[in-house]
Amino acid sequence: MGEISITKLLVVGALIVLLFGTKKLRTLGGDLGAAIKGFKKAMNDDDAAAKATADSERLSHKE
Repeated sequence: MGEISITKLLVVGALIVLLFGTKKLRTLGGDLGAAIKGFKKAMNDDDAAAKATADSERLSHKE
């Protein structure tokens, strides 16, 4: 009973689709994708800002 088979996953997936509907799931997927995209962009912006700060500090220490 502890094993998760493909048939159990399909049944759970079908129940979720019946419960929420395809339109709501599509909207949820789009929102999740946009959130992940925004998170990645924020992380890249933060890394770029940290690198620029480190570079400017390194240049000021050389003077």
